Amino acid sequence: MVYNSIAMKLESIRNNLILEPQTSSVAKNLTVAAVLLPLLLKEQELHVLFTKRTQTVKVHKGQISFPGGVHDPHDENLLTTALREAQEEIDLKPEDVEILGALDPVATVTTGFQVHTFVGLIPYPYTFKPNGREVAEILTVPLHFLANDNHWSRRSYQTGSQAFEAYFISYDNYRIWGATARILKIFLERNGVHMEIKWAMEG
Repeated sequence: MVYNSIAMKLESIRNNLILEPQTSSVAKNLTVAAVLLPLLLKEQELHVLFTKRTQTVKVHKGQISFPGGVHDPHDENLLTTALREAQEEIDLKPEDVEILGALDPVATVTTGFQVHTFVGLIPYPYTFKPNGREVAEILTVPLHFLANDNHWSRRSYQTGSQAFEAYFISYDNYRIWGATARILKIFLERNGVHMEIKWAMEG
């Protein structure tokens, strides 16, 4: 019964995603990147896999992120980028990923990336091998936790002449924010989750 319920949820997710991300309009000041949003079945419910970046990477030091990175000219397409980076970062083999679909791209505000996201189902348990230069930790978070907007907050920021909102999710001792949180929000809203995210208390 649980298996049937999960299968129906996965089929619904597949139907709510786009087939491939839009690539036609990339601003000249943005670097194209691609990430994998990995879903897995753990303890009979869907979880999302994240990586915690090391303090030695060039950008987004110590942040919670999805496996992924900058598009290489030798990559056949953006999906190839996402899968290649996932293999490099956590040794997730491309053939072990069932791609369900993609999300519309998001731009990072301060670091200048246009991020294309692919959603994939991966097996679990799995023998991940984190690349110690890039990945400090792998964590999984229940999808139902992420879909509860009580765990979210938002703040407004100003960078130069540009104002923007940032979203935050608190999970145990982790804080998920930035482009990763915005990607999650897009994914959840595409799947019918109505989010009313409260403003964080200032101070």
